[in-house]
Amino acid sequence: MEKMTYTPVPVVNPIPWSELKKNTDGHVTVVVQDEKTLQVLMVAYMNEEAYEKTLATGRMTYFSRSRNELWIKGGTSGHFQYVKELYADCDKDTLLAKVDQVGNACHTGSYSCFFEKII
Repeated sequence: MEKMTYTPVPVVNPIPWSELKKNTDGHVTVVVQDEKTLQVLMVAYMNEEAYEKTLATGRMTYFSRSRNELWIKGGTSGHFQYVKELYADCDKDTLLAKVDQVGNACHTGSYSCFFEKII
């Protein structure tokens, strides 16, 4: 896969980690959306280190609850997510990340993790 060069988007209104409301594990939920199509790609979690690293690098970085470690999306697959916009919801307990998705977002090989239609 071709290596991309990327310049992070400037942070307009940085919300300190301390102002975000965390779940009982100390994480914030992140809904990830394709910036062009607005398709929801996945849901993940951030701890403080992942949040700060995302803001600093422009690459979506999460906290893997199953591996108990930091996870740069695309670090092993090459399917990076470059943040274009990041919003906190009205309660500051969930983030919405609009990203430039390289390749597929889902570990199953699907573009989105949301492909199991119920209704």
